[in-house]
Amino acid sequence: MKKILIIEDNQIVANVYRNKLAVEGYQTEIALDGEGGLKMMRMFKPDAVILDLMLPKMSGVDVIKEIRGEADFAKMPIIVFSNTYLTNLIQEAWKAGANKCLSKASCSPKEVLELVRATVGESGTMRKAADPAPENKSDRLTYAGPQDAVFQADLKKSFVDSLPATLSTLRSGLQNLIKAEGEMAQLKQIYELYRRLHALTGNAGIAGLVQISKMSDAVEALLKELYEKPKNINASTLRTVAAGVDFLGFLFERGTAPDKQEIPAANILVVDDEPISRRAIIYALEKAHLQATNAEEANSALKFLQEKTYDLIFLDVDMPVMNGYELCAKLRAMPQYKKTPVVFVTAMSDFDSRTSSMMAGGNDFIAKPFLFIELTVKALIHIFRAKLAPPK
Repeated sequence: MKKILIIEDNQIVANVYRNKLAVEGYQTEIALDGEGGLKMMRMFKPDAVILDLMLPKMSGVDVIKEIRGEADFAKMPIIVFSNTYLTNLIQEAWKAGANKCLSKASCSPKEVLELVRATVGESGTMRKAADPAPENKSDRLTYAGPQDAVFQADLKKSFVDSLPATLSTLRSGLQNLIKAEGEMAQLKQIYELYRRLHALTGNAGIAGLVQISKMSDAVEALLKELYEKPKNINASTLRTVAAGVDFLGFLFERGTAPDKQEIPAANILVVDDEPISRRAIIYALEKAHLQATNAEEANSALKFLQEKTYDLIFLDVDMPVMNGYELCAKLRAMPQYKKTPVVFVTAMSDFDSRTSSMMAGGNDFIAKPFLFIELTVKALIHIFRAKLAPPK
């Protein structure tokens, strides 16, 4: 019987994977932090490890380095879960010796099982579809074959039933962050909110609620960046965190239906006269698999707007000949752009005054220099909201 060790601090996620693997005949153990995972590995001697990179006590990358440093486990397969947007962390995991990297936001238990089979082979005797279903509900949820649909449906129902309490907890955490005074107090609240979103990402992912998991994944990554680089905590980034948490509440209400799980396609226009800024915006959009057209001045942008319909527009405020406010007024005069989301990109020094003033038809602001993940969060909020909002 092949043995699998799961190192995962989210007890719900860990139990789901353990039960799914156990039904398929794998002997499985769980550790809830990095240090405990290494101790369990040495005793259990698994054939493969499934490892979350975001762990308490010892990071997933450090756990991989420790594993690869021990002769008995130097070649043992390591499958890791990571945040979709933390590309640097994923690269560190590859360099440390990970064999496979999976996105926690979009990976189902079935996909993990298939990867384990491909990595270490079949194991044990699987329960046959003709066998009677177990009486215990937690076991029944992982029953093989025809019961897979029951497993997924019950998992989703349990998750959806927990969403009101989850939203209340997130909003409370956000309020604590807003009220925090001083860098240390802010960092404490940022970490607490980050851990809650990390759990939400994993839980939504295994429940098959893709849009919630993707949105939570992005806000989680933004909070992690703010925690690791406190100099980036400012009015713009905190406003984006607040918008992300608020929008998760919107998704909790409208993003749980089976037909709402696709990531919507979108046409995005980026208008900025600074080449570096344009490239930065486009790169941030590509992290969310969103493609964009870019224009370096207003007249070119107007031509693009007339030739094609765009779902979201990022618009620099300070441009020669025609500034962003003037261009926004012109596009709002076009029937197809009366309600299209427009995000103004402005200097940090002007952020507070401009957000409190009339936005000339814009929907949102982001301040330069912005974090890539901050802009990614902005884009996802506006794309998802536009696609999910009922027609008026």
